[in-house]
Amino acid sequence: MSDTQARTAEQIEADIAATRARLASTVDELVDRAHPKNVAKRQVEQAKAQVFDERGQLRTQKLVAVGGAAVGVFAVLLLIRRLVGRR
Repeated sequence: MSDTQARTAEQIEADIAATRARLASTVDELVDRAHPKNVAKRQVEQAKAQVFDERGQLRTQKLVAVGGAAVGVFAVLLLIRRLVGRR
């Protein structure tokens, strides 16, 4: 006899009910993860993690690097504008 023939109708119904409950739980979790408020909250937490360390202290090295990069991009844009404006 195979496993499917050895199981009773009640066992099969119980398995279906358990599977249905697991699927419902998974769907609920996915809906919760995809909710716009929760997505925004995770994004804010990730942004904070980039600026603050585990102890809540500012990551000054990272801020200086980002600030330096921004100044560099601004300087390059000004240089390009000057060079294009001379023509």
